[in-house]
Amino acid sequence: MSYKISLSNITTFIFDIDGVLTDGNVNIFTNEAVRALNSRDGYALQYAVKMGYKIFIISGGNSQATKERLLSAGVNEVILKASNKIEIYEDLKVKYKFKDKEALYMGDDIPDYNVMQKVGVAACPQDAAIEIKNIAHYQSPYNGGKHCVRDVIEQTLRVQDKWFKAEAHEW
Repeated sequence: MSYKISLSNITTFIFDIDGVLTDGNVNIFTNEAVRALNSRDGYALQYAVKMGYKIFIISGGNSQATKERLLSAGVNEVILKASNKIEIYEDLKVKYKFKDKEALYMGDDIPDYNVMQKVGVAACPQDAAIEIKNIAHYQSPYNGGKHCVRDVIEQTLRVQDKWFKAEAHEW
């Protein structure tokens, strides 16, 4: 089945941080790790929230500043220091009452593999690990941190005729 057909079922987006919402680089300044988020991705996240989608972040990283920024954009939950992403995914499914076929997960590396095998649409950035590319239903033409998140959100909302609605742009 084409991934575009599966996009019509999506109600929930789940993203990794490093390598998906960022380019994977972590710059160290004194004792603080700094990550750069893409503003196009941020806009798409906020827009999807306004349109009623659930959005979760599951990351092995531990950036409190990134967590706070994503929560302020309307993300439902940001789970950091995730050592078992599939267990967290299963917990989110129960807590927020969504089915596998309703979830789109975008990951870029081995820790994302098990969740990507369960969801309705598994997506990855262009520069993802080969093991992830091999199981992804969709590979964005964009690298991590370079609006690959915007790409999958926009495609999903376009399929569902929810992209570029005037009422959602009234900030």
